[in-house]
Amino acid sequence: MDFKQIFNAAFEVEASAPGRVNLLGEHTDYNDGFVLPTAIPQQTTVYIGQSLNDRHHFYSAELEEWIDIHPAESTPPGFARYIDGCIRVLEETGYSIPPINLFVTSAVPIGSGLSSSAALEVATLRGLRSLLNLDLDDVTIAQLGQQAEIQYAGVNCGILDQMACSLADTEHLLFLDTRTLDRQILPFPTEAEIVVIDSGVARSLASSGYNQRRAECEAAARQLGVKALRDISDPQRVESLPEPIRQRARHVITENNRVLKAVEGVSAKTFGELMNASHRSLREDYEVSVPALDQLVDLLQNTSGVYGARLTGAGFGGACVALVAVGEGKAIAETVLKQYNNAGHQGNILVD
Repeated sequence: MDFKQIFNAAFEVEASAPGRVNLLGEHTDYNDGFVLPTAIPQQTTVYIGQSLNDRHHFYSAELEEWIDIHPAESTPPGFARYIDGCIRVLEETGYSIPPINLFVTSAVPIGSGLSSSAALEVATLRGLRSLLNLDLDDVTIAQLGQQAEIQYAGVNCGILDQMACSLADTEHLLFLDTRTLDRQILPFPTEAEIVVIDSGVARSLASSGYNQRRAECEAAARQLGVKALRDISDPQRVESLPEPIRQRARHVITENNRVLKAVEGVSAKTFGELMNASHRSLREDYEVSVPALDQLVDLLQNTSGVYGARLTGAGFGGACVALVAVGEGKAIAETVLKQYNNAGHQGNILVD
């Protein structure tokens, strides 16, 4: 099915945004910290035209789901809440958005920690910018997408995902200071590329411990007397805190330090070691890994040609990312996936 078949009209604009994978800097963005993502080849694409009546009409090709909503009605559930959320934050900003028809198709896997929701938000906002000639730059689009997710999808997220989907490309790393939004485009470590494998364990940010982790970090910052955990660089500062906020704060502080070390221009070997340390911290201090992710990471870390590997995204399921020797990604991914699935899992290769 395409736009014309669904809406019996031609679309007026098309817009896309990629998913993202985060190499380092997990759960640091909502602590005003540092992140290091890159875009993935998979894209979400929206086709938009103006509605012929007073209702918005949204259709998802992958879900084969149609949603109709009047602008005065409450935000609908499912995929439509991200689209409707984008429309509403634009209206709150002062823009007048007419009823629209929107057709979405996406190759970004859902529930794998690769920012399918942020890709949809950024693509939607880009499409509306084009349709209505809105004065929005790419950073503003990311900020509006973040607000749509917080206010209308119920996920108290940081800015990482939307900034990566709006500004990153597949050839570089995006080093971002999430407090100031200062950023640099950096090269990958020499002679290295990435592999991304989905564990086959889906998760939902809103129903997982994501919001709980954020609250724990905010509690730690209050007890330490700082605006955000980003303001502390010495992990020894957290040792007086009670559990579990001591563990949560220690992860954030050491993870920020790992990002800052990586952007100094380290070798692929050192970068991989930082990724391995990041996974240990996410597993033991932040407690967002699950056994399947740990098994997949362990297989990757113990495969020749892999510099390092870790879970990527919020955790509680989703995907793993590995830094591997250039030219060996496909073979490594296939070897590891076979071992992983032979152990009773249902993973799949997302980037090789």
